[in-house]
Amino acid sequence: MDRIHLGRRQFIKQMATASAALAAASTLPGCMSLMGEKSTYDISLAQWSLHRRFFSGEADPMNFAQIARQEFDIGGIEYVNQFYKDTLSEALVQDLRARADRENVQSLLIMVDGEGALGAPSESGRKQTVDNHKKWADAAHGLGCHSIRVNAQSEGTWDEQRDRAAEGLVMLAEYCEPLGLNVLVENHGGLSSNARWLSQVMETANHPRVGTLPDFGNFVIDQEAGETYDRYRGVRELMPYARAVSAKSYAFNEQGEETTINFQRMIDIVMAVGYNGWVGIEYEGDKHSEAEGIRLTGDLLRRIKANRA
Repeated sequence: MDRIHLGRRQFIKQMATASAALAAASTLPGCMSLMGEKSTYDISLAQWSLHRRFFSGEADPMNFAQIARQEFDIGGIEYVNQFYKDTLSEALVQDLRARADRENVQSLLIMVDGEGALGAPSESGRKQTVDNHKKWADAAHGLGCHSIRVNAQSEGTWDEQRDRAAEGLVMLAEYCEPLGLNVLVENHGGLSSNARWLSQVMETANHPRVGTLPDFGNFVIDQEAGETYDRYRGVRELMPYARAVSAKSYAFNEQGEETTINFQRMIDIVMAVGYNGWVGIEYEGDKHSEAEGIRLTGDLLRRIKANRA
């Protein structure tokens, strides 16, 4: 892809905000509020919050919807493909959907990992990665999700990685568009955790089905070098393209406040763009049990929401 001049980038960024609002009104449960509508959010549960329980065999991933509703009274769920990669089939998808329907739980998205680099150096590599993702897009469609969450790994210079990742995302979005699915990129390590770079990827892709899933915590660009990106600036820069939000949490004090991330500040940033959608609990700490961490995160999000009402 050709480099886009700064003026065009600024124009596309402005248009992305408007198109996100239009897409939300027409294709999603709600992402950007319409004119005069007060923005708010519902609380969902990312399956990764329970990864130790599922990986250990203590719980069956097939019961995710039941756990979300009966243990935590949460009505929206975000699947992780790792728990189904060895058993994926049409019958499994139908079973998962039936279980979610029984619990009155909405299936929102599938987080897809381990299927290759969408920004692979070669065109053939990018095409293969897109092909690898198609089965998860089909599964997401079968579950009634609005999106799949993908990664934007690449190699090369800043510009090369930007253009390669954008090309791979557009290729996948073209497959997902007839399915009514969005392709969302999370800040998830490497250059994707540099929100300025990921924003440029969004502008370069310039596709109505390509967006972001800002995560409150994933802003480590290079762990060995200690390179990070300011989390508040990062979420602010990614929100104009957001179709989902991940409320990453690690630890809480006795007052029920997250000790690593200022949740009030984060939610203010999320709401500033008129976001109307789901905010997903993704507890990833070890100070509390998974169940306690999920409850503490949910309680904090509910308090902040109530105070905004």
